[in-house]
Amino acid sequence: MSYQVLARKWRPQLFSQLVGQEHVVKALTNALDNERLHHAYLFTGTRGVGKTTLARIFAKSLNCEQGISATPCGVCDACREIDEGRFVDLLEVDAASRTKVDQTRELLDNVPYAPVRGRYKVYLIDEVHMFSASSFNALLKTLEEPPPHVKFILATTDPQKVPVTVLSRCLQFNLKRLSREQIGQQLRHILEQEKILFDDESLSLLARGADGSMRDGLSLLDQAIAFGAGEVKGAEVRTMIGTVGADQIYGLLDALMNQNGAELLQGVAEMTQRATDFTSATQELLAMLHQIALMQTVPGIAPDEAFDATRLQHFADGLTPEDIQLFYQIGLTGQKELHLAPDPRSGFEMLLLRMLAFRPAESAGASGGAGSAQTRRVGGAAAPSPSQPKQTATQVDPTHQSAKAKAPVADKRPAQAAAIKKADPAQWDSFVAGLKLGGIASQLAHHSVYESWDGETLCLKLDTSHRHLRVGQAESRLQEGISSQLGRAVKLKITEAVPEAETPAMRQDREQQERQREAQASMSSDPLVKEMEEHFSAKLVSDSVRPTD
Repeated sequence: MSYQVLARKWRPQLFSQLVGQEHVVKALTNALDNERLHHAYLFTGTRGVGKTTLARIFAKSLNCEQGISATPCGVCDACREIDEGRFVDLLEVDAASRTKVDQTRELLDNVPYAPVRGRYKVYLIDEVHMFSASSFNALLKTLEEPPPHVKFILATTDPQKVPVTVLSRCLQFNLKRLSREQIGQQLRHILEQEKILFDDESLSLLARGADGSMRDGLSLLDQAIAFGAGEVKGAEVRTMIGTVGADQIYGLLDALMNQNGAELLQGVAEMTQRATDFTSATQELLAMLHQIALMQTVPGIAPDEAFDATRLQHFADGLTPEDIQLFYQIGLTGQKELHLAPDPRSGFEMLLLRMLAFRPAESAGASGGAGSAQTRRVGGAAAPSPSQPKQTATQVDPTHQSAKAKAPVADKRPAQAAAIKKADPAQWDSFVAGLKLGGIASQLAHHSVYESWDGETLCLKLDTSHRHLRVGQAESRLQEGISSQLGRAVKLKITEAVPEAETPAMRQDREQQERQREAQASMSSDPLVKEMEEHFSAKLVSDSVRPTD
């Protein structure tokens, strides 16, 4: 007897055997058991998730000689003929090979005739989105009002190309991509039933390679069995599908953790000698970083079986969550740009060197590895160590002010605080800072200057350019705020004039501009910024620098 591939041998024959499409199975099961049957169904989803299989089981449920049921017997003539693909009343059509309108009309000419053997005549049209516009138009009327003995089942991987007029005439079910766990469990079950030796690493690799498709997973499993001469082992599966060895990625992560550029480049050179696919290497590195991030976020979580839990825990302890997120983001961006590099090796090397260059200096020192005690080395160039005066983690991010820019501003408050305690209107700037006001009343105070105070009446001059602030209850609320600050009732007199002295608002604007200039100057002179400008042609965006209060 000839060999039957696993994808056909283990194709589900009942709804209960279908993996991962419970939401569709439940709806169809209830419809069959209650005989509330629509005349047209549309199954959508990526390749290999069970669209055609689901359609055949549905056709078998409709035509089983034991009666309409969600659990067909599987032994009657109708069930066996549908399983074997020779049931005369199940018409399977590949729309990709019948795109012409004449072929569609020829197909629909037989719709009025009663079924030959079964209870229903079932039209299964696969990849229906390949129909031409004329073919869809020819199908529309029949699809809307078919004879009672006809059911249409349409399947497609690209529902966006199906006209809305067709979608509106069908019950639509979207089949989900299968998870790696679902695929892995099914592959394990099949290998146990087939009595084939395997290990957990091989199942994890095959499930990942299947990319959400059970059929792809079974095809890869068939290939792995042939490659391993009847056994499925992790090392052989890794070789078969071209996945880079985990040990190589562990070595790269060790070098990143220890800030060792020489070791990092040596690891890439060894990968080149083994003819490693650097696109696959980037994907493997990203997968490992993802597992480490999960272990850091959820302590005690078990990583993927394809990875060494002990080594991943070592990296989770030795690298900060910020490091992992930074590495992942750089790797994700570098993966998209890998094909733009002069050659794959140089692109992969630059990806790793960016991880070294942009890693915050404080976390580099905290790892305690080689090269982190006094200096960080990026591709052979020494950068200032975290122990040097101006080297702080905030200097890596241009949106933060360095420690140098913060110092001059910190000591400007004590005199103001003392004046507020005295509640002296003559010290107007400090007095305004203590007023518990908001909205327009606060703006009115900030754009005025002190003129005089005789113990009963406070005279202020309002900047003429802000006379529009004297609206509504603004003046009365300001008067109430001043009275509350002084602890007694006062009179308020406001005149309008061009101020000879700075208003509180003018002073705040001036101080803010001074702090902004200091922050920009500090960032421009920062050693790490200069190094990035020199080695990576980086450019400091002045507008992105903000002083930190």
